[in-house]
Amino acid sequence: MKQVMVNGFPMAYRDEGSGKPLVLVHAFPLTSLMWNPQVEELKRDYRVIAPDVRGFGESAAGAPRDRFSSVEEYAADLAAFLEQIGLGQEKVVLVGLSMGGYIAFDFYRRYAHMLRGLVLCDTRSEADSDEARQNRFKLIESVRQGGMDAVADASLPKLLSPENYGTRPDLVAELSRLIRYNDPYGTIAAAGALANRPDSTALLGTIKVKTLVMCGKDDQITPADGARKMAQAIPDWQLSIIPHAGHLSNLENPEFFNQALHTFLKDLK
Repeated sequence: MKQVMVNGFPMAYRDEGSGKPLVLVHAFPLTSLMWNPQVEELKRDYRVIAPDVRGFGESAAGAPRDRFSSVEEYAADLAAFLEQIGLGQEKVVLVGLSMGGYIAFDFYRRYAHMLRGLVLCDTRSEADSDEARQNRFKLIESVRQGGMDAVADASLPKLLSPENYGTRPDLVAELSRLIRYNDPYGTIAAAGALANRPDSTALLGTIKVKTLVMCGKDDQITPADGARKMAQAIPDWQLSIIPHAGHLSNLENPEFFNQALHTFLKDLK
């Protein structure tokens, strides 16, 4: 992977293909490697850029040691990163899944001028409920006590559809490896950021770029009904519900996911 200095830490990223730039922002608690099926497919037609968010993967050096991060910080990192790699003046299509979607909302709030399109995957506009916030703080404590093994054990059954969790041991093993590779400090900082993120529901009606909302049909974390309502609140929206997929729809059904993304991207001017 390549690296570039961003806001005081080396941000690692993949940058493959050529053409209109497409930026992929990964989910919690994974890394940019979760986008492998999309990078391999889309690099034939686009410049595909997939960074490791501050504190994750090979960007672990950016993990705060004594505080939580924020979605605002992640969005600022992303804006500075695009400037550093020469895309500050060229509009990009931003694709965010789960945590990547939360970052995308804040990025649009602050840097809409840098976007030509938005893809929101398996995410939601609402802030965490009180129960969800408490669960994130419980996860933080489990990381402090049990490291990344505790995160993998708690997360994997929810990240995949019940069908895929039960029948695709290779996918479960690969996701477990990605989660356990991550830095505990970065994971704690991100869990705090997600717990404290702002509500972005009021932002939906102000989005002026074409937006594709994607969601796994069997997503247990951000259900498809919520994705449909979110899409309908955006002025220029498209919706794709991914069959045979849960929260990580891009990995669970990459062929369907990639085709939906291709169709959306071809329609963009």
